[in-house]
Amino acid sequence: MKKIMTMVVAAMLATVSVNAQQEVGSFTIQPHIGGSAGMMTNADIAPKAVSGAKPDNTPNGGSMAGVEFEYQLAKSFSLAAGVNYMQAGTAWKDINHDGVKFKDMKVETSYVTVPVVANVYLCKGLALKSGVQFAFLMDAKSKFTAETSKGDVTAKVETDTSCKDQFNKFDVSIPVGISYEFKVPIVIDLRYNIGLLKVNKVDNLFGNNGDSRSHTCTLTVGYKFKL
Repeated sequence: MKKIMTMVVAAMLATVSVNAQQEVGSFTIQPHIGGSAGMMTNADIAPKAVSGAKPDNTPNGGSMAGVEFEYQLAKSFSLAAGVNYMQAGTAWKDINHDGVKFKDMKVETSYVTVPVVANVYLCKGLALKSGVQFAFLMDAKSKFTAETSKGDVTAKVETDTSCKDQFNKFDVSIPVGISYEFKVPIVIDLRYNIGLLKVNKVDNLFGNNGDSRSHTCTLTVGYKFKL
């Protein structure tokens, strides 16, 4: 993710002379699409099927799409609100445990999110942003692949089970980010959403008694239309 951020900032700085910014009092709509990377706190123990194992926690990649509405209150300040479909969750590195290789271990969640953010423009097109985001759970699944080998024979079992009833239906996070609007006007938006509420309804969801909170990074590309 650090490499992605570096590339985005480099692209912004390289195109300062061809930026855009909306007029004061203008109202715009911006459809966008992109990717997400989610992690959950206190998820350092793999799904219950891997009893006693503690593989490293890693981000779970997903997708994101939605639309945002923005009102330019002043030359350097605007308010925006949107609605998105966003995938989040968490994942674990592959491990060998009790003679079985566990691969692609993850919990995938999907939400409809409603972000409300304030944009502060540092210069034309370049904005820092923060606000609040409300999220409504759509689905949650636990997935992993178990492999065992004996001689030349390998047996593989793929598991894909619903765990939606183990998650709370509502979440709140604080998004912080940066965006850049080109003259076209195409908008590149990078955000990090810091979860505030406990997402796990079941206390021992990951084999411990800790509260898990969802942290998600998103990178989107959108096109802004003036209304």
